[in-house]
Amino acid sequence: MRSTILTSAVSASFVAVISAPSFAADFVQSRLPGGNSFAGYRIVAQVKGRAAALDGRTLWFADAGLKVQLAGIDACALPQWSFDPQMTSKEQSRLLPVPCGPFAKAWLKRTVGNKRVDCRLQSEVPAPAHRCTVRGRDLGREMLRAGWARTSSQSDNPGYAAVERYAKAARYGMWATYVLDMDEWRERAIDRTADRQPIADYNLLKERRSEISPPFADARRLPSRHDR
Repeated sequence: MRSTILTSAVSASFVAVISAPSFAADFVQSRLPGGNSFAGYRIVAQVKGRAAALDGRTLWFADAGLKVQLAGIDACALPQWSFDPQMTSKEQSRLLPVPCGPFAKAWLKRTVGNKRVDCRLQSEVPAPAHRCTVRGRDLGREMLRAGWARTSSQSDNPGYAAVERYAKAARYGMWATYVLDMDEWRERAIDRTADRQPIADYNLLKERRSEISPPFADARRLPSRHDR
């Protein structure tokens, strides 16, 4: 895959939810008396510590028993595939699959490493959103700059939009591939297990209602045969 990735400092938001009591000293409970809740989870004002990447927009704070999701951005789900638009040979009859979900997770994991993550509540509508940083690097913006995330429909951050436009123009990360809009993928994908095959997403792309990849316009002009 030709995807190019750019590193740099960045800014993001997170959704923090908890389904069990916290055990970490760094964990700060909800600002609201008695604790607020969203979809059966307790909202927290702040969480700090080491975290593991669950996917391209979600972190897990094991000590706190807390799952934190980046707000303001969206990323491929772990089972989701995208496709390399380049046909490398005349014999190639189908676009090569790119595991965009695992690549997004890998970039978030690489950015976080074993460093301390600081997440603070920014808003609670439509979901609890946290801004998370690592040594001053805003994780949401980092994912956008690398091209492994896009701005979500809830994002109102003009800085995020500018970073996304740059990554898209440069064809970084998933912007160098054909990828189905994440909202449509979640709505239409039936098999969301780790065993999901690329052909399933290839078929969804053929029947897509929306497209977010710049190369799609080029693909529509390609002939069905590449041997003449």
